[in-house]
Amino acid sequence: MARRQRSSPADGGGEISLRGELRPDDPARVAAIVKATGFFYPDEEQVAVELVDEALAKGQTGSGYHFLLADRADQSLGYSCFGPIPCTRSAFDLYWIAVHPAAQGLGLGRKLIEASERRVVELGGTRAYVETSGRPQYDPTRAFYEALGYRKVAVLDDFYGPGDAKVLYLKVLA
Repeated sequence: MARRQRSSPADGGGEISLRGELRPDDPARVAAIVKATGFFYPDEEQVAVELVDEALAKGQTGSGYHFLLADRADQSLGYSCFGPIPCTRSAFDLYWIAVHPAAQGLGLGRKLIEASERRVVELGGTRAYVETSGRPQYDPTRAFYEALGYRKVAVLDDFYGPGDAKVLYLKVLA
């Protein structure tokens, strides 16, 4: 008897679509994505879910957190979360971008960032900021941002913890 393999987010055909409307099961979907990456501390994983919960409760405009989820069939493969930076006129933060490891290499991260940037411009944003860790495991992440036109503007040593700098990137959108 042949054994059925569990499907992973990259399995199967079908087109990947982006959606901006949140659904009640999205907190669990986001939790699964960020946990699977292995990059985030447990408290960061919790914050990712809390932002989805807040946007579901208050609406994306009311919460200030906007989301894009990349779906194929009934699975979410990645997501981004972005919003206006309080007390600025047109600056936005790209708070989160994460792609399930099984779906990495498909161009999904690029698709999410580019769609997020378009949405930021629609919302009146002219500058997008991204922060990430300075740990070596984030070398590909930083190279990814730079390849997409983000410029490193600050490094805050030991920000997240000893030996874990905060690296801040900027892209001027308009």
